[in-house]
Amino acid sequence: MDWTELLKAGIEENYRAAEGLLNMVDESKLDWKPATGQNWMTMGQLLMHLTGACGACCKGFVTGDWGFPEGVDPSNVPPDQMLPPAEKLPAVKSVGEAKKLLADDKKLALEMLAKAGETNLAGQMVKAPWDQTAAQLGCQLLSMIGHLTLHKSQLFYYLKLQGKPVSTMHMFGMEG
Repeated sequence: MDWTELLKAGIEENYRAAEGLLNMVDESKLDWKPATGQNWMTMGQLLMHLTGACGACCKGFVTGDWGFPEGVDPSNVPPDQMLPPAEKLPAVKSVGEAKKLLADDKKLALEMLAKAGETNLAGQMVKAPWDQTAAQLGCQLLSMIGHLTLHKSQLFYYLKLQGKPVSTMHMFGMEG
């Protein structure tokens, strides 16, 4: 198996599972967040973050376009400003919006995977704005699939905390 096959399989599996979990989100609970602890995203903020967790970052690694404003050098952005506290994060306005954004992000992830090509995935060294350690492009994209996986898992637990009937099968996209 090569990088392209491995990454495509991870993209397909994780977006399928995330789509199934999105189908279980109650539109009236977009402002919900866990009652204990601090710095929790609301459901709406989590959905917004989830819908840009992979494809948008893959674009950054493949093209160098991280979406920063013109003239901003991401390597000069302090780590605490790279991701603001939860209360300052944007939120989706509806589950329908989240579904569309997730589909767009999946499409972008697959486009960036195709654009990268096997040779670059295996040999090109790239850095993330939040970590100046260079790694193979394939490793960085695999890490972004991991990022999607983490927030998909967070959505799973948000649903579980709300009393939704989720199971391990939902986590892996075998139901929903």
